[in-house]
Amino acid sequence: MEAHLLEWLNLSIRWVHMITGVAWIGASFYFVWLENNLNRVNPRNGLAGDLWAIHGGGIYHLEKYKLAPPSMPDNLHWFKWEAYFTWLSGVALLMVVFYLNPTLYLIAPGSSMAPALAIAIGIGSLIAGYVAYHFLCDSALGKRPALLGAVLFILLIAAAYGFSTIFSGRAAYLHVGAIIGTIMVGNVFFTIMPAQRALVKAIEENRTPDPALPAKGLLRSRHNNYFTLPVLFIMISNHFPSTYGSQYNWLILAGIAVMAVLVRHYFNTRHNSNQFAWTIPVAALGMICLAFVTGPSSTPAAAVAVVSSNAETFSQVHKVIQERCSTCHAAKPTSPMFSAAPAGVMFDTAEQIRLLAPRIQAQAVATQTMPLGNLTQMTQAERDLIGAWISQGAKLN
Repeated sequence: MEAHLLEWLNLSIRWVHMITGVAWIGASFYFVWLENNLNRVNPRNGLAGDLWAIHGGGIYHLEKYKLAPPSMPDNLHWFKWEAYFTWLSGVALLMVVFYLNPTLYLIAPGSSMAPALAIAIGIGSLIAGYVAYHFLCDSALGKRPALLGAVLFILLIAAAYGFSTIFSGRAAYLHVGAIIGTIMVGNVFFTIMPAQRALVKAIEENRTPDPALPAKGLLRSRHNNYFTLPVLFIMISNHFPSTYGSQYNWLILAGIAVMAVLVRHYFNTRHNSNQFAWTIPVAALGMICLAFVTGPSSTPAAAVAVVSSNAETFSQVHKVIQERCSTCHAAKPTSPMFSAAPAGVMFDTAEQIRLLAPRIQAQAVATQTMPLGNLTQMTQAERDLIGAWISQGAKLN
């Protein structure tokens, strides 16, 4: 029952995280698009620009003030709760998925690191990541956006590499995403919202608002906008072990992050021209190259020889899978961690094993992300045996 309740807790938090994340990212995309598409030709006095739009059967007229209107409206909508609840639900997911079962999901298989230390590193990295980002933005480097972006990228990939040496690949990716998410919500809480409150207060007190604060808030908002696509990739990456399960997972993350930022830049700038349209085919080519270089390596010749000379190969493979995999992946798992087979994958029959051979190859042989945390102690020889059987056609007899 405990495993069943934990699964539903995971589902509930993940759903909240997805809903609030969609709301936050949608608002970010919309307001950057709005800013980029304002008509700034001869704006009305006091305005920075305006925009006419049609959606859902209605026509809208939006206006942006250079700083603020002469008096504040009675109803002013603030965009903040989407960010806060996305981060809170994300941290809750870290706790439920990784920190409640650190030896299973968080710590790299075979590592002797104490669970408490691994959790402390995970939590500490979120704090350190935001502090370092905030310091860099407020330093002289903050006045050179391109250089600042390059430094931030290098630091995040360095963090990914560091995580990959102590955490599981999946945990390494998700903690990089958590650092970025913490930076994004920190921008909202510590910079964007205070700038907006200062603007409103100045208007209410009939003072001239300080233009530096809104400009700083706009800059941090743009940072958040460029962070969104890498974060979205990390959110879905746990479904693709060929990325986080690779020996070079941190380099794969770096490549995908670069492509994501380039594509985001194209969409942020296409209102002026299509000079960055090249980023779309480059990103597509980059994904093809990553798919090629992350392909599974060939099966060791010794293992193939065993398969070729042993008529009882599937019996051996079946025994390995029953001992190492079926404790979780069965109609009725014997592992106390699961009340049902994860992802619906079951190895109860020989035919199920044959049909799922490509997934077994990807996760147990090529990336070795399964068994989780290698708690069942699958050996390299057993992985080679399974890989050789699959490479020879996954025959049952």
